[in-house]
Amino acid sequence: MTRKHRFNSAKLQDNLFKFFALLCTGIGLLVLAVLLIDIMSKGLERINWSFFTNLPSRHFNESGIYTALVGMISLLFFTLLIALPIGIMSGIYLQEYGTKNWFARFVEINIANLAGVPSVIYGILGLQIFVRAAGLGNSILAGGLTLALLIMPIIIVATREAIKAVPNSLREASFGMGATKWQTTKRIVLPAAWGGILTGVILSISRAIGETAPLIVVGALVYVPFIPEGPLDKYTTLPIQIFNWTSRPQQGFVINAAAGIIVLLAFTFLLNGIAILLRNRWYNKIRF
Repeated sequence: MTRKHRFNSAKLQDNLFKFFALLCTGIGLLVLAVLLIDIMSKGLERINWSFFTNLPSRHFNESGIYTALVGMISLLFFTLLIALPIGIMSGIYLQEYGTKNWFARFVEINIANLAGVPSVIYGILGLQIFVRAAGLGNSILAGGLTLALLIMPIIIVATREAIKAVPNSLREASFGMGATKWQTTKRIVLPAAWGGILTGVILSISRAIGETAPLIVVGALVYVPFIPEGPLDKYTTLPIQIFNWTSRPQQGFVINAAAGIIVLLAFTFLLNGIAILLRNRWYNKIRF
């Protein structure tokens, strides 16, 4: 085979792969569009003020997501309260202060692997440690600790990558002015990396919002007719409320589930949009 024939064959294979990738992308987007149109057509008519303010009920036209929203916000509050300081400080230590040896590489590999572990595994871990061993039961605190374990590797990895992207010239200039390691990290590195860190935090929150499997494992309830008032109270969240409605035979609850999915998607899209905005602003700041 001549060089020209090999070139034409490679070009044909390249074009076929591009076409196949474009076809797969189009099929995925088409399926997503069909699902979104179906959900919107069923759920938009149910979204009103009473849907957000009503308690759950056995009557679909009177049931709302008030307790699920309060439970979800309370759960995220405790999750971030636990995961943020530990995750960010761990990322700072591993990138700026940790020694580069085999143990550090072992820890880094395991943290990266933990970010890809299925969420139900964290649910089983939380059930054994927080619900049973610690005696927290099916409380908001137990769920927050479980979700904190889930998103902590994501925060650590995002923090490390954001700090790693800060140019070394900034550190050297700070050291040249007589600043200490901590002063350089606090006043130079962290402000420059904060956009990337915040992006990782928001993306981890958007993942935690949609988690259902670990919360079911640690005992989140599918029906809570009251507002949780403390960290040891029982709770439910919007994904679990949606799961409960989809298991009901009445068509009205299916409509309620579609409306809940729209609200959950709105939260997720909002958080991801904020993350993209912060990331773009951070990149522009680093570039210029």
